Amino acid sequence: MTDDMMKLRTLVEKTPDADLLREMIGFAAQRLMELEVASQTGAAYGEKNPERLAQRNGYRDRIWETRAGAVELRIPKLRKGSYFPGFLEPRRMAEKALTAVVQEAYVQGVSTRSVDDLVQAMGMTGISKSQVSRLCGEIDDKMKAFLGRPIEGDWPYLWIDATYVKVRQNGRIVSVAVIVAVGVNGDGRREVLGMDIGPSEAETFWTAFLRKLARRGLRGVKLVVSDAHEGIKATVAKVLNASWQRCRVHFMRNALAHAGKSGRRVVSAFIATAFAQDDAEAARTQWRKVADQLRPKLPKLAGFLDEAETDVLAYMTFPPQHRTKLHSTNPIERLNGEIKRRTEVVGIFPNEDAIVRLIGAILLEQNDEWAVQRARYMTLETIAPLSDDPTVSLQAIAS
Repeated sequence: MTDDMMKLRTLVEKTPDADLLREMIGFAAQRLMELEVASQTGAAYGEKNPERLAQRNGYRDRIWETRAGAVELRIPKLRKGSYFPGFLEPRRMAEKALTAVVQEAYVQGVSTRSVDDLVQAMGMTGISKSQVSRLCGEIDDKMKAFLGRPIEGDWPYLWIDATYVKVRQNGRIVSVAVIVAVGVNGDGRREVLGMDIGPSEAETFWTAFLRKLARRGLRGVKLVVSDAHEGIKATVAKVLNASWQRCRVHFMRNALAHAGKSGRRVVSAFIATAFAQDDAEAARTQWRKVADQLRPKLPKLAGFLDEAETDVLAYMTFPPQHRTKLHSTNPIERLNGEIKRRTEVVGIFPNEDAIVRLIGAILLEQNDEWAVQRARYMTLETIAPLSDDPTVSLQAIAS
């Protein structure tokens, strides 16, 4: 067994993402059956071909028990002769081989020849390079449609964050930044709004990304929450005309680096007193008191607090019910953690399309999960007053 097959086998055995894996298996199995039937009948579904060897006759449903769970299949039937998918034959490694095919095409974006070799290893006749390319293309189309869909309504809050992955470019292995944007709309519900890939987190990249979101319809943004990367603050004001919140968690890490090991606990407690205030004015007053108390012994830290005051306390001007979710990038950190976990399995991506294929699938899955949650991320009563649409505010008051 080759090293690649061993890696894929290990990935399949260890992956906990049963729902996504089942969808991947089901999609690939259905496409492979259609290709097999087309080869057996001499014509694709719906194609008029005088050399057709047999006619289709509907489908029969069957549950395929895999290690990822039950997969629902629709097996094509023929008017003359019979068809039974080769991968359902009782072979011990069949489901893992099929999953390997999907993992190769869907996750790693490797050459279609490698995918074809795996199909043949399953005991099937193999499929052409163009057929596998079409299979990957259909998956890519779904990701592009999701990531490029129109953005409708008001989005008072926006979180943006980046993670880095490795990819091959022109024979070299380089790190690229993957930016993800998550927003909360006027109904208080979360959605993944977009992602983009760039060489670094330069201001030009952030500007292009936010302008792309604006062209798709992003509007009504009041606050953008992110890390303190150079250029973000100016870009947010320029493109979205919104306030910017510097992630409080990341700020505290930077601040405590000025305090020394022995003083970190005391300094952390001092700064926390500003965050505990009930309104923005009280928070700013307390912030300045803390800075003045620290100034004699820790002048650099005091200066750091002076510079960061407006950005770190921006969230205090918004409704108290929202503040625990606005002061940091924590609402998007869990999603980024999942992205990191899954991309580390791949290691080095062969191209940027493969990055979009995998991370786009993760984002789509998370977006669907948020869509079916009964509870809103923020209540309609507390978020509606932030909307630029007066009808939304009136609806909230009426309810």
